[in-house]
Amino acid sequence: MKNDGSCEETSIPLLSSSPVVCQRTTVQTKCSPSPGKESATANSKRSWNCIRSSSTTSLDQIETRGLHTSHASLQIPATYRRSSDQSPVEALQRVAKSLLLPAAVMSRRTTERWRAEKEYDGDEEEIDVSRDSGLDYEAGPPTSSPTEDSASDGSRKERQFSSSTESSVQMDGESLNDSDLIAAETAPKSSGVSDGLTNSTSNHRGSGAKYKLIHEGEISVCRLNHARTLISKILSSKYLRRWEAHRLILGPEQIYSKQPNGFMEHAICYAQVEEIHEVNRWDAGGKYCIRVVVPDGSLLLQVSNMYTREQWLHSLNWKRSFFKYQKMLSSSRRAQVVIKEIRSMIELVSSTPLQDEVIFQTPLDLVSDYVAQQILPHNQLDTSFCQQLIVAMAPLLENTHPTADISELYSRFCKECPRSSLLVEYMTPVVRRILKHNMGFGNNPKMRLLVQDYFLALNSHNDGRQAVKDFVHNMHGGASTCPHPRVLPNLVSVSVSAVQYLFEDQTSTYDDKNEVLRCAQEFDSRLACFIGLFQEMSTFEDWRLSLAQLLQPIPFPAEAIANESFTEQFALVIRNIGVDGRCEVHSCVLAVRDHKDGWLHLYAPGGAAANLHEVEGSLFSDIMQCLISCCCRRKTVLSSQLHRIRAPCLLMALREDPACQEVLSAMLELDVEKDRDYQLQMISTLQSTSSGKHKYAALCERQIALRELQQRGGPRKLTLPSKSTDADLAKLLSSGSFGNLECLSLAFTQVTSACAECLIKLPSLKYLNLWSTQFGDAGLVLISEHLQKLQVLNLCETIVSDKGLHHLINLKHLKKLNLNSTQLTAATFETLKESLPALIECDVRYTDAW
Repeated sequence: MKNDGSCEETSIPLLSSSPVVCQRTTVQTKCSPSPGKESATANSKRSWNCIRSSSTTSLDQIETRGLHTSHASLQIPATYRRSSDQSPVEALQRVAKSLLLPAAVMSRRTTERWRAEKEYDGDEEEIDVSRDSGLDYEAGPPTSSPTEDSASDGSRKERQFSSSTESSVQMDGESLNDSDLIAAETAPKSSGVSDGLTNSTSNHRGSGAKYKLIHEGEISVCRLNHARTLISKILSSKYLRRWEAHRLILGPEQIYSKQPNGFMEHAICYAQVEEIHEVNRWDAGGKYCIRVVVPDGSLLLQVSNMYTREQWLHSLNWKRSFFKYQKMLSSSRRAQVVIKEIRSMIELVSSTPLQDEVIFQTPLDLVSDYVAQQILPHNQLDTSFCQQLIVAMAPLLENTHPTADISELYSRFCKECPRSSLLVEYMTPVVRRILKHNMGFGNNPKMRLLVQDYFLALNSHNDGRQAVKDFVHNMHGGASTCPHPRVLPNLVSVSVSAVQYLFEDQTSTYDDKNEVLRCAQEFDSRLACFIGLFQEMSTFEDWRLSLAQLLQPIPFPAEAIANESFTEQFALVIRNIGVDGRCEVHSCVLAVRDHKDGWLHLYAPGGAAANLHEVEGSLFSDIMQCLISCCCRRKTVLSSQLHRIRAPCLLMALREDPACQEVLSAMLELDVEKDRDYQLQMISTLQSTSSGKHKYAALCERQIALRELQQRGGPRKLTLPSKSTDADLAKLLSSGSFGNLECLSLAFTQVTSACAECLIKLPSLKYLNLWSTQFGDAGLVLISEHLQKLQVLNLCETIVSDKGLHHLINLKHLKKLNLNSTQLTAATFETLKESLPALIECDVRYTDAW
């Protein structure tokens, strides 16, 4: 300080990132030139020079110890620049608080962070490993006056500053080096948040380091028991501590050791834990610690490296937080509180750096338990609360499947609010994830019901059929091949199960006619929804093979196969599979085993699924055309399917179907049919039409034996396929010689009494089977007059009555007669027994004569 009032340049040491860690920053101090204060000014100048010299010496000592930082040069904050009413000692100590202390503790803490820690510590003045620094920055400014000129006071302040700086830099008896500072600079800092994970390097799962959740592990433990008094904390300071090795287990409710002795003789419940934070100031010495604050002290956990410390820190906070959430959800009854806690819990899940299978499953289980205890027992859902819950759970279900209870909640919501806007926005992603990633519904059948109810709710929207098809199309994707292999099996499983459930539920009876009508309409709508799923799945070529293989063993109940609405709509699926050009696809319409029916046989004329829409056999014909141009050309395939497709092919060949005529020609050419009578029947069938004659003529040119077979005479046995009509029978019998025909079966066909005109042209006929036909009294009168050689006559379940049965007395050679379920009376039966001496067996069950 100059006596003439000019400014004096004072050098104050600062830390920088350069090897020379101390640099001078000029602080200009203005002094008043008042002559009355020359003595005081001189004393102040001498005091300031002494302090400047001592502080420079202390900083030089710091430099010789190797104190270097990796951050940029620090500047003096404006709040710590010396004002006109401050002494040099005050200014220097304020600068040291802003520069030396942060460098000594190896962090970039700002003045605001110091104040936050001070406010957090309160008035406890706690002296422990997380707060013990040599420089008491919580103390007020020095009380010394600027006019002090005592050398002893200056020396005392010099020693105080030097010891403060030395204790700040040298921690736990070890000097800091460059690597320690760099490691501490990059280490994550903890703010000690008590109700969640602490602030660390990663605030989101998408960035920063990832850790696996710890359930148990080896760790060093130290227990500090104090009553929050200054003396007890000093006695339990770091110089008097000892460490014990324990295998700690982080249970769902408490922390305990596998060796319950020493510091861990008693478990620590999460409810007792007040705070969990990391201890940064020991990092320089290679000691990475975590502090768990409990009411009677602290529990210190020490590991060997920073990564393990962060892993334990996040795991402890995770376990503690979810213990709190579990207690809150189990005890709270207010809807808004529950929603708030669930959102907070899901926010914790989305921000934690932990990666483990339980990270998403644990909160889901907590919500599931709440739903099972508080929502599902009620018959009526709280729609508003359920909507808030569905919205809150949406981020959680993006990464895991819903549990059984949550699936049931979603199913009930779909049933009670099928047209809700939440259905498409929040439940569609859940269903999409189930279909993409589910490996089977055996462990969670309610999840399959959820998908079914979702489709039914989607189907109830405007243009619901198209909405369901659009969903399937989006699941497949725009490419030619679906990238998700589990989508198709899951869709098939859901749809098959839904169809089975619909037909099982259809058996329920209702007394109210309006209820019956309503249920019938609802049944048709639901059935059309799931058949629409099959129809859309069959349009994708890459799905068609897997779909055909899943449907080859017919998975539907007999009630569905007999239902005309089902088979008519499902015919489109079978057509897409049956006409596919790939052999491995269209061959799936055949039976998987010999004694089982395949889709081809069900949709063949006379099959269980041949309804009025397919009575002409168009689907059967199209599939046979695809088969005969591929695998049906082989003798082994024709031989295996002979008994199943022979009758339908004969009937369709009579109706001039080219595919079935080609099949019959192949059977004759490859000598698949060994029975002579059936061979003759096939020949007669081919010759009954103009197109068939051309095919047979071309065949005879290649097979001379067939012409010789025809010249020997007609067949002795003939069986017409079911669904054959009078016209089919007339066309067949007019195509060749049937003079030797002895046995004719028209059972389960659609012939009537009009066919008798053709039957009387068979003079050698001895066996006639008319079981379950529309043959009546008029036809019976005609055959009784002309077929005198009849020995066996089957009229079971026909419409004949006594009026026609009286004429049977003309058939004197009749040995077996079946009148089961006819309109026979007892008097007529007695007459027949007396008039037919050769009659040995007569079945009159379910008649008046029984």
